[in-house]
Amino acid sequence: MKNFKLKPNRKETENKTIRFPVPLIEKIEEVITENDTTFSSFVIQACEFALDNMEQKSTKD
Repeated sequence: MKNFKLKPNRKETENKTIRFPVPLIEKIEEVITENDTTFSSFVIQACEFALDNMEQKSTKD
């Protein structure tokens, strides 16, 4: 399993609205404080990591 490591903030963005469960927000805020990054940067990187590590569906059906 690959490790998730935070990278510096990125530019060129678009706003999206998403609702998070409060306990998840609290956990994320602990991590971003320890790693000196933003909430948005964490979410973007977590999504990229998830997409890069998803099992690919077979195109043969």
